[in-house]
Amino acid sequence: MIAITLEQPTPAEIDAIAAHLAQTYWSPGIPRAVVERAWANSVCGLARRDGGDLVGFARVVSDWATFAWLCDVFVVPEARGRGLARGLVAALMAAPDLQGLRRWALATADAHGVYAPLGFAPISAPERWMEIKHPSPYGVLTA
Repeated sequence: MIAITLEQPTPAEIDAIAAHLAQTYWSPGIPRAVVERAWANSVCGLARRDGGDLVGFARVVSDWATFAWLCDVFVVPEARGRGLARGLVAALMAAPDLQGLRRWALATADAHGVYAPLGFAPISAPERWMEIKHPSPYGVLTA
């Protein structure tokens, strides 16, 4: 059995999350201290086995009034294919403090099928969006 909760991760879980994120295409080499600071300022979703082992995580950055950015969604390889990523996102979207927002956003290279059933779609006006991208913030080239 796997339980999904909305809470801050423990220091040991931050270690595991940082290790996983450092291997992803979106934040290669990210330092643990950066992960800890980012998660401390986010709404966090954690998926754990009955024994307490962390198998999935996600977070939302928000202004609590109009906007939420979903990021760092990850499920460990041995737990994939069970709907955990979608469950984590659904739990975050149902969080009482994140209701009534005007916009939710995310970026993904390969998991569109996870998010589309939850209502996510391509940006309707991409010409309005801009970004500043630092391709190597942690010393490793990002995608």
